[in-house]
Amino acid sequence: MDKMSTLEYINQMFPTEASLSGVEPLMQKIQSEIRRVDAGILAAVRQQSNSGTKAKEDLAAATHAVEELTYKIREIKTKAEQSEMMVQEICRDIKKLDFAKKHITTTITALHRLTMLVSAVEQLQIMASKRQYKEAAAQLEAVNQLCSHFEAYRDIPKITELREKFKSIKQILKSHVFSDFSSLGTGKESEETNLLQHLSDACLVVDALEPSVREELVNNFCSRELTSYEQIFEGAELAKLDKTERRYAWIKRRMRTNEEIWKIFPTSWLVPYRLCIQFCKKTRKQLEGILDNMKEKPDVATLLMALQRTLEFEDELAEKFGGGTQSREIGNEIEEIGRQNNSQSASDIRKKYEKKLAAHQGSENEEKDGNKDLSAPGAGFNFHGIISSCFEPHLIVYIELEEKTLMENLEKLVQEETWDVEEGSQNNVLSSSMQLFLIIKRSLKRCSALTKSQTLYNLFKVFQRVLKAYATKLFGRLPKGGTGIVAAATGMDGQIKTSDRDERVICYIVNSAEYCHKTSGELAESVSKIIHSQFADRVDMSEVQDEFSAVITKSLVTLVHGLETKFDAEMAAMTRVPWGTLESVGDQSGYVNGINMILSSSIPVLGSLLSPIYFQFFLDKLASSVGPRFYMNIFKCKQISETGAQQMLLDTQAVKTILLEIPSLGRQTSGAAGYSKFVSREMSKAEALLKVILSPVDSVADTYRALLPEGTPMEFQRILELKGLKKSDQQSILDDFNKGSPAISQPSSAAPVGQSMAPAPPASTVPAISNPASAGFIASREDVLTRAAALGRGAATTGFKRFLALTEAAKDRKDGPFRKLFNA
Repeated sequence: MDKMSTLEYINQMFPTEASLSGVEPLMQKIQSEIRRVDAGILAAVRQQSNSGTKAKEDLAAATHAVEELTYKIREIKTKAEQSEMMVQEICRDIKKLDFAKKHITTTITALHRLTMLVSAVEQLQIMASKRQYKEAAAQLEAVNQLCSHFEAYRDIPKITELREKFKSIKQILKSHVFSDFSSLGTGKESEETNLLQHLSDACLVVDALEPSVREELVNNFCSRELTSYEQIFEGAELAKLDKTERRYAWIKRRMRTNEEIWKIFPTSWLVPYRLCIQFCKKTRKQLEGILDNMKEKPDVATLLMALQRTLEFEDELAEKFGGGTQSREIGNEIEEIGRQNNSQSASDIRKKYEKKLAAHQGSENEEKDGNKDLSAPGAGFNFHGIISSCFEPHLIVYIELEEKTLMENLEKLVQEETWDVEEGSQNNVLSSSMQLFLIIKRSLKRCSALTKSQTLYNLFKVFQRVLKAYATKLFGRLPKGGTGIVAAATGMDGQIKTSDRDERVICYIVNSAEYCHKTSGELAESVSKIIHSQFADRVDMSEVQDEFSAVITKSLVTLVHGLETKFDAEMAAMTRVPWGTLESVGDQSGYVNGINMILSSSIPVLGSLLSPIYFQFFLDKLASSVGPRFYMNIFKCKQISETGAQQMLLDTQAVKTILLEIPSLGRQTSGAAGYSKFVSREMSKAEALLKVILSPVDSVADTYRALLPEGTPMEFQRILELKGLKKSDQQSILDDFNKGSPAISQPSSAAPVGQSMAPAPPASTVPAISNPASAGFIASREDVLTRAAALGRGAATTGFKRFLALTEAAKDRKDGPFRKLFNA
């Protein structure tokens, strides 16, 4: 026990005097334990002493063994060094002999190769002079190999002389070969039957010479072949844009005619391939000059025809030489543009292209089957755009034509639009919207088949302008409010009247704008995928989508305004009801039935045509309009009696119920919970206003503060006027209200001097106050609410008996329907 003191231990063992009798046995036990521990310690010390002695002996033995091992290693190393010295001494003479043999062998070999080199160079000189190209080619290979062995002996005069002689012989061979190839294509090959074989052997010599010789020969040949092309198509007759197709026909004919002759060239030289590259570069240069030197804008049909033929030629070259084929979706609409001025040529071209497209599809199927290999050795040059890219800066006229065509089609679609949708249609979208995007897609296919660079981006900007114009057309079709002197004189300025057909049209416009919003985003996504990467980040339809979003918002607001205008007659009828002289409370008033009929007529149609999200937006806008308007319309009424206020309260509850049933009426209840809360909040203000009107005069101010805490003094004054109080009675209540007094006393029967007596309100209006101390004092907001809920139970007018009969059974229940009318 580490922390236990001796004193505490003794007290614990002997807590009482009687327990001291056990001291002697305990002492004996402790002494015995001490002896046992001492014996254990002594045994441990002895064992440790023995272990230390043994460990020292083991360590000494190990040290002795290590010393012996070190001595043996040192002895072995010494013997190894002695053995190595002995071996070197024995082999010293043998090495000298080996080096001597190696040098003699090298000298003999070098002399033999030198003899061969001298002989080969002399033979090569004879072959070169006789133009024996086939033998000279093989001899060139041998001389080149022999020369490679003497690279280390460049400074030796004899070797230098031989290398210079070999160099001059190669130069002679080069001049002979170039001279012989200059006769190719001049017609001599038909006269001299062995000329082609002779030139074929010359190609072997060129291969044996430096690679630069081959490049120079091929370039000279290609330049000589294209000299006549430049002369023909630089003339005034053929240097025209509409003659572009004849350029490609010329090179195809040239390659087809000379195919057999050009077989003298090794396939690894890729002579037709290099010839086509040079042809494309020269053609591009000439076409650029033609386009730049045009005094007027080029004809669109001619320009597109030339571009289309150029693209087809590039595709043929890419397919022939394995540079990769580029898939193109080229519709017949491309030819339709050119057909405006030259229908016959466009028709012929259409037929030709359809045949080519079928052949191209067949070749693709063969590729899939693995039966055709389009790759050429050393190929890989990208022919796409090598010529056609020169048209890019001049395609602005094509874009202008596309924009004009799209705008004309837009105008035609809008003029022919019936603003109706066939029955059974699933999306309820105007046909002009879908037709417009079909036209845009065809335009996109046409352009993407021609170019995927700046011109395609310019066309995309045209799409943006066309879609914005269509959004403006939709916006313009919405019903407008009345304008002019007549509308202002009749109070109809700014009001929007909508018929049942107008409401359907507005719904179609909403759906069409939603369709255009979605489809325009998909259009931008498609364009960004096919356009060159440098333009992809600039493809954006957000502005266009904002335009259609604005159309949707304006359309839904117009729907709400149209219904508001339909409510005008009912709101006016509400103000014409004689609320001040109403004798009894009956069923809901006629204007409530009118509101119900309007909504029952319009809402099912709107619910069936609008999507849930926009129908919910419409409901929220409608509730935010009808609730405050109904509230303000109460102030437009004349004097409202207690019975009139009770009837109006009943009407308010009916209007609230009608508004709450709108989601189910429109068969769209997905967002009904939030809408119901919104309607209840808005209509509760009108209910609170009527409860204030129903409250006694002595508590009207406190009831107003409790139920309408955000009310204004002007509204409170208007409430007093609705209650029928005279100006003199109103003033004292207003003064107390403005001072924020918690109690408003009844008008005093003893008026001050100079002030006329105001008649007291009817006894049935003001309940008797039994406690003078509490007269005019409301202890808390709860008291005000309780009194407001109890209003009407003391009324005993004849006209109110029917209403009392309906509520007699539940008038004292806390959850009775009559009490619910007044609970805040």
